Amino acid sequence: MVGLARGLLAGVFAAGTSVDRMGDMIEFASNGSTGQGYLAVAPRHGPGVIVIQEWWGLVPHIRDVCDRFAEAGFTALAPDLYRGEVTTEPDEAGKLMMALNLDRAAKDMSGAIDALVAHRSVTSTGVGVVGFCMGGGLALKLACARPDAVLACAPFYGLIPWAGAQPDWNQISCPVRGHYAELDAFFGPAAVADLQDSLNAAGKDARLRIHAGVDHAFFNDTRPEVYSADAATEAWNETVELFRSAVR
Repeated sequence: MVGLARGLLAGVFAAGTSVDRMGDMIEFASNGSTGQGYLAVAPRHGPGVIVIQEWWGLVPHIRDVCDRFAEAGFTALAPDLYRGEVTTEPDEAGKLMMALNLDRAAKDMSGAIDALVAHRSVTSTGVGVVGFCMGGGLALKLACARPDAVLACAPFYGLIPWAGAQPDWNQISCPVRGHYAELDAFFGPAAVADLQDSLNAAGKDARLRIHAGVDHAFFNDTRPEVYSADAATEAWNETVELFRSAVR
């Protein structure tokens, strides 16, 4: 996958034009083991955000998303759920996703929350969680698993491809603001409507927006074949607004 220079975007999203990395890889405790992830620290103290990778792994795009959050005033941590493995090939990405140990991933994500909340630059008592594709599904699972700490959840075209991995929606205690794509062949409007119905039935504060005329991964600006600057800007600004209002 060839990187593409990002176009200048409006509002908060324009901060993403920086090419210099703001963060570093760190290690953190993960239920008796050690996890790792990319941490981008806000220039001043602010709320914490967990960023969950797509099926490609902890690639530069995900690190860049963390940097954008840092520039917007958050401290962001992306746990490396593949423990160092990355790919640019869809077939290999699919294999890595399906081979993911969900129990270990859950521990890594939970450990990342605890490490982030304890960080000296983080002012919030909990975190916002955002994830993309596979990471969007995992963001929802994390909101169910850690209702004590997840204060807002923003899944981007999130799907849960693993059999038997459907979470208990009753466990979510935070607002959910999802962003999905009208032309998505993986998790299209019908699937989004079913998820919205499930969250509504559980009495949750959830709004899942379908962006018209765009495809899966419309936020990923390293993929020019699907990237949509307009939809990406809208989704980003809404997510930043959500986290600023809910993550305290």
